[in-house]
Amino acid sequence: MKSAEIREAFLRFFEEKGHTRVASSSLIPANDPTLLFTNAGMNQFKDCFLGMEKRSYTRAATSQKCVRAGGKHNDLENVGYTARHHTFFEMLGNFSFGDYFKRDAITFAWEFLTSPQWLGLPREKLWVTVYATDDEAYDIWTKEVGVPAAQMVRIGDNKGAPYASDNFWTMGDTGPCGPCTEIFFDHGPEIWGGPPGSPEEDGDRYIEIWNNVFMQFNRTADGVLHPLPAPSVDTGMGLERVSAVLQHVHSNYEIDLFQQLLAASAEAIGCANDDAPSLKVVADHIRSCSFLIADGVLPSNEGRGYVLRRIIRRACRHGNKLGAKGTFFHKIVAALVAEMGQAYPELVQQQAHIERVLRTEEEQFAKTLEQGLKILEQDLAQLQGDTIPGDVVFKLYDTYGFPVDLTNDIARERNLNLDEAGFEREMEAQRERARSASAFGVDYNSLVKVEGETRFLGYDTTSASGIIVALYRAGQPVDSLAEGEEGVVILDQTPFYGESGGQVGDTGFLESAGVGFAVRDTTKTQGAFLHHGVVTKGSLNVGTALMAQVDAGRRQGIALNHSGTHLLHAALRQVLGDHVHQKGSLVNDQRLRFDFSHFEAIKPEELKRIETIVNEEIRKNSAVTTEVMAIDEAKARGAMALFGEKYGDVVRVVGMGGEFSVELCGGTHVAQTGDIGLLKLVSEGGVASGVRRVEAITGTAALAYLNGAEEQLREAASLLKGSRDNVLDKLAALVERNRQLEKEIEQLKAKAASASAGDLVDQAQDVKGAKVLTARLDGLDGKALLALVDQLKNKLGSGMILLGGEADGKVVLVAGVTADLTAKLKAGELMKRAAAVVGGKGGGRPDMAQGGGTDASQLAAALACAGQYAEESL
Repeated sequence: MKSAEIREAFLRFFEEKGHTRVASSSLIPANDPTLLFTNAGMNQFKDCFLGMEKRSYTRAATSQKCVRAGGKHNDLENVGYTARHHTFFEMLGNFSFGDYFKRDAITFAWEFLTSPQWLGLPREKLWVTVYATDDEAYDIWTKEVGVPAAQMVRIGDNKGAPYASDNFWTMGDTGPCGPCTEIFFDHGPEIWGGPPGSPEEDGDRYIEIWNNVFMQFNRTADGVLHPLPAPSVDTGMGLERVSAVLQHVHSNYEIDLFQQLLAASAEAIGCANDDAPSLKVVADHIRSCSFLIADGVLPSNEGRGYVLRRIIRRACRHGNKLGAKGTFFHKIVAALVAEMGQAYPELVQQQAHIERVLRTEEEQFAKTLEQGLKILEQDLAQLQGDTIPGDVVFKLYDTYGFPVDLTNDIARERNLNLDEAGFEREMEAQRERARSASAFGVDYNSLVKVEGETRFLGYDTTSASGIIVALYRAGQPVDSLAEGEEGVVILDQTPFYGESGGQVGDTGFLESAGVGFAVRDTTKTQGAFLHHGVVTKGSLNVGTALMAQVDAGRRQGIALNHSGTHLLHAALRQVLGDHVHQKGSLVNDQRLRFDFSHFEAIKPEELKRIETIVNEEIRKNSAVTTEVMAIDEAKARGAMALFGEKYGDVVRVVGMGGEFSVELCGGTHVAQTGDIGLLKLVSEGGVASGVRRVEAITGTAALAYLNGAEEQLREAASLLKGSRDNVLDKLAALVERNRQLEKEIEQLKAKAASASAGDLVDQAQDVKGAKVLTARLDGLDGKALLALVDQLKNKLGSGMILLGGEADGKVVLVAGVTADLTAKLKAGELMKRAAAVVGGKGGGRPDMAQGGGTDASQLAAALACAGQYAEESL
């Protein structure tokens, strides 16, 4: 069976077992700061397992795209050198949220794997592990399914602590956990290795293909396991691994998913399509890089972007090892799209964008290699002994992206060694930092679990009555809040919008006879809306009815900016291209901020066109439509999903200008686009590699901005003794006059310096038979000092000169050596010394050099370097 057929068969099998087919989530975990990348099928269902989210189904099946290349789960260094490690893989999974448990999960897995109707694997080839004390699972396997005891293995606590086992799963130090049962495939005695639990278990004969996790307990901070009221199931089967089994090959790189990628990689590199580990690295990495870029990640120097950059550069380095010349990596994207585009249409839609990102990064990496070589040369020049220290190797690798194997190659060429132990210590320290940053460092039992949901009325009104269903003080539930106390109020229904989707939360008042509560902010957790504020009058009690009044003026300002954001997003994509995707936003009553993927600064004419398009849509005064529909229907309509947002099965679709803007959005908006009045872009800039930010204002704020600009123009015209109609001409004339005056000043300075050249020559000192002249001349720029050094060289006939001075708050240095002395005295070497003294850099030719710095207080010491250098060199 082909991999695509296996994927479809799995999903169809579980649909027939009452499961809902759920699309793969993004590789960027939604609203989950504990994960760098989506690395397992259960990630998108975590809140369901924690009891913090309820969906319309209790059974689900997915084929989840996963990346393990950073943080706690990092397989990067093993990729290409083992048969089954990948940076990107697909995890087939079936899930139960308090529905079926061990018996059904086990029998489902066995039926799918062994039934001739499905995969038809031979039963005698399958081995099963269970947690040592999980007699229930063991009995189901042996007594009901019929697995022979000889093919069953009990695995206990083999990782040095209670419940620390290959067959016991935990979400973190606390929270849901439970035993696992795993299914292994026996590749046969011709492959070295032993069954799970044996001393030879690390061999390749017995390969895990399915893992059933039974979320049976809740572990509290004291280590005690408490039975969960609604046990759940999380399973996973690696598509690549089971494809290898069904296609009768031993390595994942031999399956159909990789064969075309390996061929395309070899062609792009210009090498043989053989079993070279470096070729496997390239074929693997094109998958993770392309999928990450398609999901909105761009190369950068931190976080997810840093990991992507490392993967790209690792692929480039391995391509170079195979003889690649120039850029090649981006050329393989087309083969990946052909292989996986049908299952993952985002690859097809963003092929051009992916190729551009990769090509740009390849070109940048070539420059990085050049820079790294220079830095390595500097370190080698100061090396004592024959071993490059581990911290130097790590600095090159981690800070500059310089491959360790390249450092090793250069070391071998010079008969040097690497301090591999020191490098490994630095690497392990980095891994530990990554593990600490990415682990589930949360006590899941401490999370506030609010029962029930708040009915949101804010789409239709800014005032409504509601009944207090819960109160919190300092994060703890209470029955009442007294006057002056700060806390959180939860109502059964509310017109207050809770912060989400970039839109800030509402403010306002909750009140009734003798009772008042000032709402300073509104947030959401699970399905409840939390009103944060302080009791201003009387006391609040659970069960009390209140009138909720949103600050309507502030809400309207927010709505103008939020609707403006939608129009701006659409215009950006229209002008700049479909690669534009939201990377973050902030919408309040004052302005809107929108971050998006783009490679370069937006040109002024592009900004003008974007603004024009938005305001044309505003003037059309089209109705802003909202529809509630199934997520699949919304995506089929082309609705844009926003970065970092998590969507349910039913979504709200906001449309403007017909098909001009269609987005999934739960925010509040205007009724007609004309309500926005006017949108004015006020700033554009970069916030990260490949990410730009625009800020804009709407409505009366935009009008006030334009009025302010008009007033500034009027004042400028007055200062220039002109009118608004000729202010540019007046300003241009003023600038030209200023330029002429500056030129005249420079000419006068040069004449003054030239006139003093004769006096300066008399100040030259004799150092070991050579004339050495130094002088401080403030106010002259480098050009003037260079001209003066040339004159002084002619007048001296033979000698060395170092001039310096302060100009425009900086130190300027120029050095010169006459031709007869350049064999012994070199201006460039002198300049490096002198510039370092004033906190700067410099260099040049043996006969002439320039430099500078920032510390004018050390100028005398810098000039003294000339005499010291002559003493040492002559």
